[in-house]
Amino acid sequence: MATSLAPIVTPALISTIRRYPNLPRHTWYFVAATTLSIINRPDEIPKIYKHAIDFGQEQADATPNVEEQLAISRRIREAIIKSAAVGGLPKRQAINALLALKVVTPAHLIDEPMGFSPTLRPVEIYDTPSSQILRRGQAFFDMVYGKISKRIMGQMDRSGTEDLGLMARLMYGYVLSNTNVLSPAETSFVLIAGLIPQDVNPQLKGHLKGALNGGATVAEVKAVRDIVIKICEASGMKRISDDSPGGWGWRNEVVNL
Repeated sequence: MATSLAPIVTPALISTIRRYPNLPRHTWYFVAATTLSIINRPDEIPKIYKHAIDFGQEQADATPNVEEQLAISRRIREAIIKSAAVGGLPKRQAINALLALKVVTPAHLIDEPMGFSPTLRPVEIYDTPSSQILRRGQAFFDMVYGKISKRIMGQMDRSGTEDLGLMARLMYGYVLSNTNVLSPAETSFVLIAGLIPQDVNPQLKGHLKGALNGGATVAEVKAVRDIVIKICEASGMKRISDDSPGGWGWRNEVVNL
């Protein structure tokens, strides 16, 4: 018999992260969903989504209208899509998360195939010259990493296979630099939420600073970091001692600005 997993998302946790000081507006739900996706708890994402479409994106409760519910639905889906850049597509990430989300999404809030695409990615893939998209991606990459962008891309190009750099260019071009649904700063928040659970401080450091380059404040970035850690801790993650052979948590203190 399968072992049932302990719940993570409680009313108290939702209240804490939704009203967390300095957290950017309209971000709590997609940051939370991204974190839950990365830690392989897609079963908890519906709780976040239902609360958002029932009580709204703001700190205070307010029943959202259909237009706002659609915006919430699209933003949470886009966050999960973008988090695949650092978390992957299989069970640990976007596929299961999006399928779990669809089960609880009302039919009128789903974007069906061959219908209107809020991201316009189908147009970008089939009708836009790839060179144009790749240039946009490079500009976005340069914005995120600032003065060290050439060094970072060069490291990937010289990693032993230039295909690592090519993968980064494709991901930044076709996925991350598309800001039709999530802004540059919000995209960085997604990447922060995707990296913290994976205990990868070198990559996380770059995206904490990238959020600043995208227009976020130091206080906002720290608030996003804090609520991601709170969700991780609610799932059982903790600091792992140096002499421990394994465990569920972080080998080092999560890097901060």
